[in-house]
Amino acid sequence: MSRLQRNTKETTIVAEVRPGSGKADVRIADRFLAHMVETLARYALLDVDIEAEGDLRHHLVEDVAIVLGQALREELPDGLARFGSCLMPMDEALVQAAIDVGGRPYYVGKLPSRLYTHFLHSFANNLHATLHVRVIRGSDRHHVVEAAVKATGMSLRQALAPRDEVFSTKGAVHTKGAVHTEGAGDAAGAVRDETPEPSGGREGD
Repeated sequence: MSRLQRNTKETTIVAEVRPGSGKADVRIADRFLAHMVETLARYALLDVDIEAEGDLRHHLVEDVAIVLGQALREELPDGLARFGSCLMPMDEALVQAAIDVGGRPYYVGKLPSRLYTHFLHSFANNLHATLHVRVIRGSDRHHVVEAAVKATGMSLRQALAPRDEVFSTKGAVHTKGAVHTEGAGDAAGAVRDETPEPSGGREGD
């Protein structure tokens, strides 16, 4: 399990993440953020141990997502299904997610919370995954955000499933800062944070 620590003037975070059984030990004072991390872990079948604190809520939410993405990226197996998708209902909310963990960082999607739109954006970019999230319907913001995190988790669970071959017509995919090819191993490389700064303001949930 990769242990990643992030210390800035805004946040202090220590996390361990790996594909596993969905067990989560989350020590974060922001209860909604903690709940979303636990939800992501459970639905994606990730074992997560994380402790985080920060000065402002949007700093904490962004940096937790960055660390989760970076830590999981270091644990990606050489052979995996790569793609996953899910249509997730939660009461009146219905959200669809699709993911590609083949090393192409890109995010498309808008939630009714800018803060958690940014959470998913930061997570996908630092995992170096393509993530599309589409809100089909929903009037309760809490339900829409939670359904989006659940859909992302279920999609990720599918994408991380073991596969004997590299799933690409090119015969290679980029993960961990390197190239996975048929029959070749790779060393982990540095992870670049490509997420933009928040647009400002604070969101409630």
